[in-house]
Amino acid sequence: MAQVQRSVPVSDSGIPLRYAVREGWQHGRVRIDPDPDGSESVLLGQYLDYQRETMLSKTDGLTREQLALKHAPSELTLAGLLYHLALVEEDWMEVRFSGLPDREPWVGVDWNADPDWEFRTACQLEPDELRRRYRQACERSREAAAEAVGLGQLSVRPLRNGERFSLRWVLLHLIEETARHAGHADFLRESIDGKVGE
Repeated sequence: MAQVQRSVPVSDSGIPLRYAVREGWQHGRVRIDPDPDGSESVLLGQYLDYQRETMLSKTDGLTREQLALKHAPSELTLAGLLYHLALVEEDWMEVRFSGLPDREPWVGVDWNADPDWEFRTACQLEPDELRRRYRQACERSREAAAEAVGLGQLSVRPLRNGERFSLRWVLLHLIEETARHAGHADFLRESIDGKVGE
């Protein structure tokens, strides 16, 4: 029996609208489970978006002071994690994959003198500014992925070893890094106000 091909409306990033992140509750957006029948490129984008929204949800409703709280012995803060992940999105997708120049404020940072600059300075930023920067970085990453000819497209800039990486590789890297930091954020959020959950 032949399968019937249906036209499914998609978002700007190519994700079927029924699985795209939708506007939701007061402080954020709703996480949507990835499409169990999605293509590889769709699933990579959906799993990454799921982890991005998980990370954002850990900062919902918190003040600047709460986002700057540490849980000993770690020096990590929710503010620092969110700002770091904005840098990660921009550095990997815009600078390394697409070959674009660094954006402010990263371009002026002496990373050798202050390797944790984004973690340290994030605590001075307002929550809405941090979330906005991260959301914008994620959207620009989606746009860079959508402009690629496919998952096999290689980066403009190479890794330290001289090898260029594929879009598939960098999306998997972003999923791994975002999910790892979302796990850190789970513990930080619980230590701040007892909130637990996905």
